[in-house]
Amino acid sequence: MSGILIIGGGVAGTATGLALDRAGFEVTVHEAHPRAGADIGAFLTLASNGMQALAQLGAAAPVTGHGFPVTGMRFVDESGARLESVPLGEDDPLLRYRCMRRAELGAALQEEAHRRGVPIRYSSRLVSVEEDDKGVTARFADGSSATGDLLVGADGLRSAVRAHLDPAALPVYAGQSIFYGYTRDPAAGACLEPDTLTMVRGGRVLFGCLVSPLGETFWFARLRGPAVSAEEAAVTPPGTWRDRLVALLRPDRSPAADIVRATEDKLMVTNAVRLTSGIRWRSRRVVLVGDAAHAAPPATGQGASMAFEDAVVLAKALRDAPDRQAALDLYEHHRRPRAERNIAVSALLTASGPPDWISIANARGGRSTLRRLSHLDEGLLRLLDWATPLTV
Repeated sequence: MSGILIIGGGVAGTATGLALDRAGFEVTVHEAHPRAGADIGAFLTLASNGMQALAQLGAAAPVTGHGFPVTGMRFVDESGARLESVPLGEDDPLLRYRCMRRAELGAALQEEAHRRGVPIRYSSRLVSVEEDDKGVTARFADGSSATGDLLVGADGLRSAVRAHLDPAALPVYAGQSIFYGYTRDPAAGACLEPDTLTMVRGGRVLFGCLVSPLGETFWFARLRGPAVSAEEAAVTPPGTWRDRLVALLRPDRSPAADIVRATEDKLMVTNAVRLTSGIRWRSRRVVLVGDAAHAAPPATGQGASMAFEDAVVLAKALRDAPDRQAALDLYEHHRRPRAERNIAVSALLTASGPPDWISIANARGGRSTLRRLSHLDEGLLRLLDWATPLTV
């Protein structure tokens, strides 16, 4: 197989570049933004399955240099009283859950790609894709183009590559707006347990928070209601969002309102969106990975981890299958059921407002489903193990 083009230099695209490079393919990553792209500031949690996938690429160690481990999750009620605690992750330090800013994760992966000599072309915004029997050509907004044997769409939620494959497959609003914030006020995180995600069962807002080893409190709030428009998100000052959230949280006696009130300008808002199941993932020379294929609301915390699984499985499929079409068949066979299960679970949790979210997450079936997504059972370990050939 000749060169492979990857569209999108975020966490999914860069991980896919590392995977394909390790499998022996010539690969180039094309990123729409300049190298110093804007950081929207949101944070994420990498689960053990995502860390296991990175370990197969030799990239887990660079990532663990950022963020901090998360070894447990506790649920508290509106008064702050503990309802339940559950452990998270594996004993191996490289496989523990980790919380970090998305920009930190992206930078760690890009630094590793540069170290290994994986080319990343910045300011390469895709405008069209053309494929035929001889190859696939990507054309960019600056007038340049690139041709390869295969093109991987890793360009996220608003994927231009997905629009080429399935123009009708558009993300839909999942019913929640999501707020992210940070505060260094020591009083805000004083009641939180180290290395533990605290989920607050409040009256109107689902709230989660963690405190870093440096004393910075990371928090998110999910609010059901109409979507926040792009214009509203752009012009509304952080202080206005903060005051609205505090008013909603204040009737509860948990620490959530005080944590938000201690936040100054490090506050942002986005909307929870998802793709529907069954969209087209591939053609003869184009294939999707990550959010471009199976974006889900963040309720399960699996977005980046699922993308890293995609990277490993796609690289193994192209390495082990007899030809490109067989490889793409094999990739979709292994990835679609698991990725779409994550969409379904995330959608269920997102559609349920507090306190129902906690009830579903703690229900026997819901909790086991959440744990199955991240649990490194024998089948998932075999699927991700780099040395194990990929078969049907």
